[in-house]
Amino acid sequence: MSSNKTKSWKVLLVSLAAAISFSMLAACSSNNNSNTAEDKSAAVATYKGGKITEKEFEMDTRVMKLLSPQQAQYLEIDAFKESILKQEVAFEYLSGKATDAAKKEAEKQADEQVNSIKTGLGETYESTLKEANLTEKDIHSYMLRVLTVYQDMLLKVTDDQVKAEFEKTKGDFTVATLRHVLIGLKDAAGKERTDADALKLAKEVKAKLDGGADFAATAKQYSDDTGSKESGGEIKDKALGGYVEEFKKAAQTLALNTISDPVKTVYGYHVMEVESRTETPFDKLTDEQKGTIKGSLASQALESYLEKDLKSLDVKINLPKSSAAAGAANGGTKPTAAPSAKAPAATEAAQ
Repeated sequence: MSSNKTKSWKVLLVSLAAAISFSMLAACSSNNNSNTAEDKSAAVATYKGGKITEKEFEMDTRVMKLLSPQQAQYLEIDAFKESILKQEVAFEYLSGKATDAAKKEAEKQADEQVNSIKTGLGETYESTLKEANLTEKDIHSYMLRVLTVYQDMLLKVTDDQVKAEFEKTKGDFTVATLRHVLIGLKDAAGKERTDADALKLAKEVKAKLDGGADFAATAKQYSDDTGSKESGGEIKDKALGGYVEEFKKAAQTLALNTISDPVKTVYGYHVMEVESRTETPFDKLTDEQKGTIKGSLASQALESYLEKDLKSLDVKINLPKSSAAAGAANGGTKPTAAPSAKAPAATEAAQ
């Protein structure tokens, strides 16, 4: 089963090739946008050498809602907004320290991303921006700052670091052919299954396979994985790093041509058989695979900065409260918990 980890820069906002995943989108200030000269609003964040104003933060919020509308609800939660604002401080500061080479590449990529959005929205592009109270320049400026920081981090990654990271994660690049039967937490008709019922059925499938049943025929009969069901549950010659963690580990360690016990993932229970598994040496990696490693290292460097170094800027937050008012408006109910905003995962695979 494919990993549900965000693959940056590829898919966001009605299948467009947008620039960034939400956690990264939430990380960029717009102090240099077209409205800066007119901006007399109060500072919502200050730090050594700069500030972010209420007007700038509101503009960034509109960009976030445009590019990731499914996350808009979290922007009403104070704790999450504060985390976002701290990331904005980091990106504004780091973009000012970036090299000219990083800025040049970021400019090129920002142009490409805006064009992708324009193409994807087609005739609705202008009306969509108008409805969001944004201009193309706002979006471009927003993306440019994020991409500048990312490119600067990326350019600092050395070949030796890439090779060392590969050695830590080389199992992800192992290529395997396997078969599996997925017993999902929903059946083919969309009816919910309890965890216990899914596990029971998965054990029944394993018993049939252990008894000599044909794997392909069994997968076609039982599997809820529409991507592999008609091919008899086969997933051929795929790098294991693309799978969710539990499935990946099982595929990496299961003895060849052996029927596994049910393996639980977010999708349900899998009964697996690995038919072949071939390690990929470093010198056989594609440029894209090496780029993925570099992207991961850049992401780690950025996350490390946010966790360890940001405090050196003496950041002070002064955001107006919103969650209490939102809760009162809903009869006192608590807002939905937001996902973690601490790690800007969009630097994982900027290919």
